[in-house]
Amino acid sequence: MNKNIVLTTGIYDVIKDHLRRKRVSPNEEQRLTEELRNAKQVRRRELPDDVVTVNRKVVVKDHTSDQEQEYIFVSTTKAKPKKNKHSILSEMALATVGYRVGDIIRWPFREGERTIEILQVEPFEG
Repeated sequence: MNKNIVLTTGIYDVIKDHLRRKRVSPNEEQRLTEELRNAKQVRRRELPDDVVTVNRKVVVKDHTSDQEQEYIFVSTTKAKPKKNKHSILSEMALATVGYRVGDIIRWPFREGERTIEILQVEPFEG
């Protein structure tokens, strides 16, 4: 099992609400529930810069397909996938939120379990 994730209280609450509304697969629900139970909650200003959260540009390596992909995670109201701006509640965001650079995550994506690694996290303004 991976180490405990670090979330702001606001993101914790948004994910908890998303789970209550049953917007994820049963496997994702089980995994997220477990992660939230063990998550460390912090204030926004206390969140380390290398942790995946909203308004961050994240580079992820999918070890299953051996491909790198960049994502920009934004609030649900600012999501524009065609401009690479993905909701913090998108499948990849939920898989990586709270993790930090160097973490390797095995996640039950809808199309099957994949192993992903967080290569880079940086602030995104826009």
